[in-house]
Amino acid sequence: MGKSARFQTVKKNIYRITRFCLILFFGSSIVFTLLYRFVPPPATPLMLIRVIESIGDKKTPAINKDWVSLDNISPYLVLAVITSEDNNFETHFGVDLKAIEKAQKLNARGKKIRGASTITQQTAKNVFLWQARNYVRKGLELYFSGLIELFWGKKRIMEVYLNVIEMGDGIYGAEAASQKYFKKSAKNLTRSEAAAIAAVLPNPRRWRPDKPTAYIAKKKAWIIRNMNNVAKPEW
Repeated sequence: MGKSARFQTVKKNIYRITRFCLILFFGSSIVFTLLYRFVPPPATPLMLIRVIESIGDKKTPAINKDWVSLDNISPYLVLAVITSEDNNFETHFGVDLKAIEKAQKLNARGKKIRGASTITQQTAKNVFLWQARNYVRKGLELYFSGLIELFWGKKRIMEVYLNVIEMGDGIYGAEAASQKYFKKSAKNLTRSEAAAIAAVLPNPRRWRPDKPTAYIAKKKAWIIRNMNNVAKPEW
């Protein structure tokens, strides 16, 4: 077999392998997205990463979570996380272009702001992806954000988000956080307690909603004031 023939064979094999991998990826991603429309994700990549980190630090690993339906989560918490994390949750399709534009302008001025990542993007990242910051992971985040917007809808996205998001060291989801910090069900969270939980979400392993620092207390007060400007979702 000549060099040209060998090259053509290698090229065909690469094409076949690439095609198979793409079909496998897109097919499995759609299957799991559809599955999680009805079934709670058993665990997330972040949960597994935290377990490995705990073992590496010679600590007892823990995953404290308790899935509950959105109907059993206080509507105050829904309003609080929308206020704090994603003002345009109800109107965007996974990506908030207005928030991105605002973030770019403020970044150009050297001002410290929150990220422009939406609740949809955070949910996609938590359920399907790893936490590293790079263009590949970001591209996949956008892809999965589009999938869950298409197949889940806003109510399911919020339900999954509030059940899988990290809310403390080894604590995941609204119910586990409510029981840990306020000794009550997530369904019974007050406006103040919901705002406190939302206030610590950017770094829940550093801050606690039941023991707010001056910064968290200020942010909590801001969330409470602005919750009045967020329309209650009609789910």
